[in-house]
Amino acid sequence: MSGSFRNWIKVRFITGLFSTVPAIATAWLLWVFWNAIDDFFSPVYTQMIGRRIPGLGFLTALVIIFIMGLIARNVFGRRVLARIEMLFDHVPIFRSIYPSVKQLLESFSPQKRSSFKAVVLAEHPRKGEYVFGFVTSELLIETGEGKRAMVTVFVPTNNLYLGDVIVVPKEDTLPTGLTVEEGIRIILSAGTATPSRLPRERL
Repeated sequence: MSGSFRNWIKVRFITGLFSTVPAIATAWLLWVFWNAIDDFFSPVYTQMIGRRIPGLGFLTALVIIFIMGLIARNVFGRRVLARIEMLFDHVPIFRSIYPSVKQLLESFSPQKRSSFKAVVLAEHPRKGEYVFGFVTSELLIETGEGKRAMVTVFVPTNNLYLGDVIVVPKEDTLPTGLTVEEGIRIILSAGTATPSRLPRERL
């Protein structure tokens, strides 16, 4: 077997590997997610029906999520959920975790897409090193020299779930021209989805 033919096989095998592994990994994660939810509800149906019906637990979870969405979309439902949250606020561990998780998830919800206002580059953790971040708010700080415009930037440090919140002068951030969805894609791809030129021009 010639070296050129071996190289031809190697290149196509590697290309196929990187083409199929993401799809297989995604399918596996969805399968694990499906089974985890299904296993959670299955004991109830096993006692009621006498046997396990695959997928019934997952469908139950979808129905519950849909019903919660219906409740949360009206005024009365929001009040009920607010009362429930107030009760849970008295649970020590729950009240420490729930607000942060809720706020993070709401940042990506269709109703609150403005939570992440822009994708920028900011110097962090030291001067000369730039990181991608999401502008979450703007504020004015009173200094001895007058007011100074600042921005709060969320910098993910563990995929998209954990990160640092930094406050920097607005003029010290560099605009990227990226949408929030594109910024999220860059973080989740470990930077491989970064365009070759920033800021990227919009058509």
